[in-house]
Amino acid sequence: MLDKNIAHDVINCALEHGADFCDIFVEKKDSQSVSFNSSEVKDIQSGMNFGIGVRLIYGTKSLYAYTNSKERDDLIKLTQTLAASYKTGSQALMQDQFNTLTYQEIKSFINKEMPLEEKINNLKSLDSKIRAQGEYISQVNISMIQYQQNIEVFNSKGLYAHEVRPYCRVATNAIAKDGDKQCSGSWNPGARGGDGFLDSLDHDWIAEYLGKKTKTVLYAEACPAKTMDVVIDNGFGGVIFHEACGHLLETTSVEKKSSVFWDKKGEMIAHENLSAVDDGTIDNLWGSISIDDEGMPTQRTQLIKNGKLENFLSDTLGEMKTGHKRTGSARRQSYKFAPASRMRNTFIEEGPHSNDEIIQSIGDGLYCKSMGGGSVNPGTGEFNFAVEEGYLIKNGKLDKAVKGATLIGRGEKIMKNISMVGKNLDFAAGMCGSVSGSVPVTVGQPMIKVENILVGGNS
Repeated sequence: MLDKNIAHDVINCALEHGADFCDIFVEKKDSQSVSFNSSEVKDIQSGMNFGIGVRLIYGTKSLYAYTNSKERDDLIKLTQTLAASYKTGSQALMQDQFNTLTYQEIKSFINKEMPLEEKINNLKSLDSKIRAQGEYISQVNISMIQYQQNIEVFNSKGLYAHEVRPYCRVATNAIAKDGDKQCSGSWNPGARGGDGFLDSLDHDWIAEYLGKKTKTVLYAEACPAKTMDVVIDNGFGGVIFHEACGHLLETTSVEKKSSVFWDKKGEMIAHENLSAVDDGTIDNLWGSISIDDEGMPTQRTQLIKNGKLENFLSDTLGEMKTGHKRTGSARRQSYKFAPASRMRNTFIEEGPHSNDEIIQSIGDGLYCKSMGGGSVNPGTGEFNFAVEEGYLIKNGKLDKAVKGATLIGRGEKIMKNISMVGKNLDFAAGMCGSVSGSVPVTVGQPMIKVENILVGGNS
């Protein structure tokens, strides 16, 4: 995409102006999206974006700018403009050409070519099957987004790296209504892959899942508000760990000492039954990348092991500022953002307990079968998450369905209260926002038991 001779000249321009380090990020992104509601196609979009970002680092100070031009003169001018704010001497120039990075490529979901008309019929079929679940389904909204991100990275250490990343995600939302009662349920799978992932989705399973879920919630009673033991099921339940703890383990937070865990490496920050990982190397997962956006091969990073904080997630600047080694975690939404340390596929590892053991250990509590949205204070880890589908637990058995529940707490505390961890690890796709924009991530966990958490409710 970018001529290597031009990249070489741009980097030497940065070094001539005293930069200690320079890297160039090149991105070409082809995308297509279809939205479908009221049993009709509402919108179809496709397009291509291209741009180049240049970063100069002086000590631990980073300067970043981007352009849509790949012309030598434009990139040299951009680099000179960036460097103008720093008056310093020249560094030694790059003499050699770039060395191409070799790495183990993450596998993507089996691909196939699917014409647009076939994609629309695919979504139409899913819409019909969801609506067929019952007259209480009043509306169905479905959207599909696919894109292929083609990136290149050059840097002043002589690195050249390149990766092609395919993504596909389908968002489904069903609205149920009966008189003045109304609720909604969603299922939003995504993967590293293309049309083959779309073709693989089990429409019958998705329709039945949304039908049962919305009907249950529609007629559920209001959840009582009190402190109780809570069971959170697998898959998207992992969003709480992602938000309440994962962000606090990124060096973007640690370097500012705004994370409650910034100085806790090697200490017990969670219950001894809890181990957690951030792993960018898992084939097909939505958050997997072969290399990060600084051109480092991705890896499996053990964050917590048996309750002890083992590692943080770090990028180049994070390592410079904190001393924590890079973990292949530098990510950004696009060329318009400088990279930052970010999560990839973040999850609680499997534990020793069966689902029955976990449920039966609770005399009076709440079972959260599926979680919804929420909010977190990144500095303190304080969170508030909605429960989409929940059930009371009475004497170790599931009882009536409840709605309107929220889980309220602090990440530092909840980690120590996760006393039981199940064996049924599962994953769910999501989008994560931070200083470098919104990026695809995966959350995950097996079923877990959390002791003494505040549950908000309407009863």
